Amino acid sequence: MGKQINVALIGNPNTGKTSVFNALTGLNQKVGNYPGITVEKKEGVCKLPRGVKAHIIDLPGTYSLNASSLDENVVIELLLNRNDKDFPDIAVVVSDVENLKRNLLLFTQIKDLEIPTILVINMADRMRYKGISLDIDYLEEHLQTKIALISTRKNEGIENLKQLIANYKEVSVAPCINASDIDKEYFENLQKAFPNQLLYKLWLVITQDVNFGKTDRNEIDAVTNFKTKSKADLKRLQQKETIKRYQFINNALKEGQTIDVSQAKDLRSKLDRVLTHKIWGYVIFFFILLTIFQAIYDWSSVPMDFIDSTFASLSEWTKNQLPQGAFTNLLAEGIIPGLGGIVIFIPQIAFLFLFIAVLEESGYMSRVVFLMDRIMRRFGLSGKSVVPLISGTACAIPAIMATRNIESWKERLITILVTPFTTCSARLPVYLIIISLIIPEGRFLGLGYQALTLMLLYLIGFGIAVLSAYILNKVLKIKSKTFFVVEMPNYKLPLLKNVALTVVEKTKSFVFGAGKIILAISIILWFLASYGPGDDFNNAETIIKTEYASQQLSEEELNQHIASYKLEHSYIGITGRAIEPVIRPLGYDWKIGIAIVSSFAAREVFVGTLATIYSVGSDDEATIKNRMAAEVNPILGGPLFNFASGISLLLFYAFAMQCMSTLAIVKRETNSWKWPTLQLFIMSGFAYIVALLAFQFLK
Repeated sequence: MGKQINVALIGNPNTGKTSVFNALTGLNQKVGNYPGITVEKKEGVCKLPRGVKAHIIDLPGTYSLNASSLDENVVIELLLNRNDKDFPDIAVVVSDVENLKRNLLLFTQIKDLEIPTILVINMADRMRYKGISLDIDYLEEHLQTKIALISTRKNEGIENLKQLIANYKEVSVAPCINASDIDKEYFENLQKAFPNQLLYKLWLVITQDVNFGKTDRNEIDAVTNFKTKSKADLKRLQQKETIKRYQFINNALKEGQTIDVSQAKDLRSKLDRVLTHKIWGYVIFFFILLTIFQAIYDWSSVPMDFIDSTFASLSEWTKNQLPQGAFTNLLAEGIIPGLGGIVIFIPQIAFLFLFIAVLEESGYMSRVVFLMDRIMRRFGLSGKSVVPLISGTACAIPAIMATRNIESWKERLITILVTPFTTCSARLPVYLIIISLIIPEGRFLGLGYQALTLMLLYLIGFGIAVLSAYILNKVLKIKSKTFFVVEMPNYKLPLLKNVALTVVEKTKSFVFGAGKIILAISIILWFLASYGPGDDFNNAETIIKTEYASQQLSEEELNQHIASYKLEHSYIGITGRAIEPVIRPLGYDWKIGIAIVSSFAAREVFVGTLATIYSVGSDDEATIKNRMAAEVNPILGGPLFNFASGISLLLFYAFAMQCMSTLAIVKRETNSWKWPTLQLFIMSGFAYIVALLAFQFLK
């Protein structure tokens, strides 16, 4: 068996670093186009020539080793700690051929840490289009490294890169420049104080707020013969260091790179003028959203109807084919309807992920971030807050983790607290089933009423998130510096492979993540709905037959009354009745109450819960939607799911904090139970009041 080496993939955001990772490892990874998408370390294995295996770590995007956010600290902490199990044998710095000058700043800093470093110049297929030519031999000599010119889009140069990684011992570890020239006396004293430490590493320890190894700032400050500098002086030295590095980079590129401006075709600036326009930019974004929601409805109706009827038939078939008993009932009334309640939404969720992936891959999402910064800043958020808020349409958990690239702690905390208001894919099943019950199928200007309602719910969630941010910005007395920098990547035709992987991975994680919870809850609910305490449950058949003895009921009608009576006096019925007084003013019955409580584990459990409750004891082949439509309000009469109760329920789910996992991640990211507890009570209280007002006003 060959040796395994550690390889760190490092680079600025938007250089195609994750695409290089995909090309090397073949693992399915999310490729995003806006800064900060790679929040946590990603790992993969790559087979190299001569039986060598490379353990590849895809580190968060960073512009330099002068960290300004949490995810950038991850890079520095790894590169400074030689005792870390992931410390790289070789660093691969990924750069973009169009932004080589800026990308090389990070490259020269890593070289100063005396780690073997290869320079990857990505997007080589754009060189001719942009009129760029490179003298690779000159650049290799001047930068004292090996260079791989690659194109992940056309899959060119990857084998050469693997060869260079395998021969990492041949790569020079000599620094590009002598950074200590910026203040010779200071650096000489520093070296005398710590003769066994690398000088540039010591410099980073002094100027950064990071954790690693055995050396820390307190130890440096404690050395009596070394006098450290003030923060202002250190900042000035950092600026001098950056200037010195760029002088070196300019000299290297003066000979090594030529750009024929006349050849460069600039469609990008023309598109940017329209897409980031202060009026047309918002209009275009609004119409893109409208198109997405209309397509979600139109394209998915056929597969959804098929899945719905298939699960209803499967449940019926199971009851008829398997011997009668508790296990058959569990399958037919618990597991199959519970799973059917989630599988039915796969088409719509897959389409939502498809559109988000295309917007990210094309480079348009960064324009949205830039566009929204103008609005966001007024509400105490950064333009970068749009990334978590838009990511929140998939799931609040990775969205909250994506706040790590927001430099200001106050802006980051506010973004974490308001992100759960954004409509996530777990709410989608609840919205879709309720909308289909209460909103007619007509169209207005070619757009379906149901699609417009769904879009409105997304906009309401986003609006409340922004309004909450404004209030929090006024209430929270946290002092924090703020600045906004966003990079506009080039427009690209989305890579079909990347889009497909994103859709499959995201949909799969949604289905399996939710599926486990739903399966467990379906089994518990089936048990609670199929058994009950006391004589009322056990003697249900006798009680109902006696009660309806005078009426000439068919056997089917009698069985329905028995099943309904049993359900009411089962464990779940008793629990539902106990909480019914609290939710009745919102227009809900005890069954909806049970669904709301159980969906605290995961919002999408709501539909699965109702599917399980309505299936218990029923022999008909009706689909979930038909059973819900047939439910009668016991107090007011008429359909239980009418316009007033439906709108109330939609608004409750739009605002309530109905997700344990989100609360857990908020605790982890804020390192306190204070914020998730406030989130739970304030969001749920607000949701209750809004739902109450909506029902009372509309009924």
